[in-house]
Parts: sequence; structure tokens; C-alpha cells
Amino acid sequence: MKKFLLFLAGLTALGLLLANLGPMILLGASVWLLYIVFKQFVKSDSTAGKIGWIVVGLIVLSIAVSNVYAVVGVAAAYVLYWIYKNWTSRTQDSASEKGDDPFTNFEREWADLNK
Repeated sequence: MKKFLLFLAGLTALGLLLANLGPMILLGASVWLLYIVFKQFVKSDSTAGKIGWIVVGLIVLSIAVSNVYAVVGVAAAYVLYWIYKNWTSRTQDSASEKGDDPFTNFEREWADLNK
């Protein structure tokens, strides 16, 4: 049942990630452009150049703010990572519980007694 719920959550997160892929790309590009505009603003010596870079920066900032809901896509990507991590750790845990070594349980109990 837990794997089924993880599968449903992963399917939902994948849908959200794919739906927000375009805005995520635009948000990343606009943040990168804001960085470039800031670097050019700092390099500029003239007042007209600084004003021009401020105008370009405000335009790019408006693009970034309009795509801020792409953070939902980033959260969906994190949820997909978390589900993948839990899915693989559950399969490894079940495989280690069925191990062939008869002393594994003894070593675990001995470690608990020594605490």
C-alpha cells in the first residue's frame, strides 16, 4: 500500500513538474539575465548607461516575477527526488532483512545491548 501511495504521489509530482517546466526554464533564464544585467550595471561608468541597465533590469525582473509560480515545479522535483530515495531505500532494507547471514540479527541485538 505504501508503494502504491508513493507511486501516486510520484505520478502527481511528475505531472506538476512537466506542467511547470516552461516557467521553470524562463525563471532560470531571467535570474541568469538579472545577474548579467547587474554585472553590466556595475561596469558602466556613465549615468545614461546605468539608467539603461536599470530599465533592462526592471523588464527582466518583471519576467522573473511573472514566473515565480515555477517554484511549484522545483518543489515537485524535490518531491520526486524524495520519493525515489525512499523507494530505493525500502527495496534495499527489505533485501538486507532477507540476508543470508544468520548473525546479522545477533550483531544488531548486541549493539543495542552495549548502548
